Amino acid sequence: MRQAPSEENLTGNLTAMIDVVFQLIIFFVCTTNLQSQAIEDRVRLAMAPHGKPVVKKDPAEVSISVLKDGTMTFTAGWAPLTRATMTAILKKIVADSGGAPSVIIRADGDVRHEFVKNAMDACTEAGIWRIKFQALREHS
Repeated sequence: MRQAPSEENLTGNLTAMIDVVFQLIIFFVCTTNLQSQAIEDRVRLAMAPHGKPVVKKDPAEVSISVLKDGTMTFTAGWAPLTRATMTAILKKIVADSGGAPSVIIRADGDVRHEFVKNAMDACTEAGIWRIKFQALREHS
């Protein structure tokens, strides 16, 4: 009769791998939560009950937020920018991407039109002509 081969004992410390996995989980949970809070808290979007919903999102889209006081920021950054700085950054994005990406302007519902126009003018000066506006279809 033949004997079954003996199983080799695998040795190694899995603590480091488990630690890395838990750190990744914590990182993604925290960043997801922070991003959703940042987007929802700073800008109260206007209502557009008859607007068309976005069917397909472009991954190269740039989001600009215009706060109630007229402050312009990139949605991911939250650093207040002047129109000249916004134009320079958008020109750099256009140069790096090889084409003009589309821009989504997220304006507060109570913002004055001139502040939204500043964001639109920054896009125009950078050579960006595809501009979308983000709004809510219904109260959440």
